[in-house]
Amino acid sequence: MIIQYSVAAIALAFIWLVVFLIGTLQKGMVTIGEANQTLVEVRNAIHDLSGESKQLLQTANEITDDVKAKMKTVEPLLDSAQDVGEAIHSVTDSVKKATNGFRTEFSPKKINAIKTKNQIR
Repeated sequence: MIIQYSVAAIALAFIWLVVFLIGTLQKGMVTIGEANQTLVEVRNAIHDLSGESKQLLQTANEITDDVKAKMKTVEPLLDSAQDVGEAIHSVTDSVKKATNGFRTEFSPKKINAIKTKNQIR
């Protein structure tokens, strides 16, 4: 009789274990379903973002090409400005040299040595 009760207890425990495992497996299936749905949403979002990023890169490339073209247009102007700057620099150097020569020719000692008309009389 004890063996029959033991077998019945084991059978009940096994049934309880199976019911518990079935509930756990069902919750796991629901979780896996939600994870799959999330993955689908992430894939769609990534697909949309990749399309937008391609458009952004294309726009950036167009802007870069436009800037390069405008830089080529402005480059001669900058070269001319550099030439003008060099010309002005050479003129100022010439003026400085001429001024330095003028200063040594009419140094303060020589100017003081020259007497005015009032001093001569």
